[in-house]
Amino acid sequence: MIDAGHDAPGHEAPGHEAPEPTAGHDAADEPGGYDATEHPAGHGDALPHRGRLLGIDLGEVRIGLAVSDPGQVVASPAETLHVPRDADGPAVEALADASVRHDAAGLVVGYPRTLDGREGRAAGRARRFADELRRRTGLPVLLWDERFTTVEAERVLLEADLSRADRKDTIDRVAASVLLQAVLEAQRRQTHGQTHGQTHH
Repeated sequence: MIDAGHDAPGHEAPGHEAPEPTAGHDAADEPGGYDATEHPAGHGDALPHRGRLLGIDLGEVRIGLAVSDPGQVVASPAETLHVPRDADGPAVEALADASVRHDAAGLVVGYPRTLDGREGRAAGRARRFADELRRRTGLPVLLWDERFTTVEAERVLLEADLSRADRKDTIDRVAASVLLQAVLEAQRRQTHGQTHGQTHH
């Protein structure tokens, strides 16, 4: 779990193979040029397999952020953004700034479908945010089913024995890290599947 220590040099591992998957902000030159992906829990753009990913847990006034290490092994809670209620413009701007600040190569937005899997008001808002962030940052954006992440985050915080006030202050970014960790594990399974089919790395 302490793999996040290999932060800084992560981008320069492959040597010759530095086309555009890890291209952080260079990707802004081609806003729509990403493969689509479909997964039981997520849909949207295919994410790069190297570079930091930014996980986003959208709330009405608080947005939790988590970030992965460049090797995409561990998701860590990063920060909580406080945004005006019902003012999506400033929230999108704050998230675009955060993607630069955290050197993100791709974004994961929590997609809170209802328990029976339908898209309600919150999921529709998440979809709009994903579209705006894709346009605003030029980065690939994946929507990921987050129905159970807040429950899981609450369990993690209870196990850590945090006070109620501390849990309230922390839960959004912990929920974002639970969400992002699920994506990292799905990415890893997908990569293993591909490398088994092609070459052994």
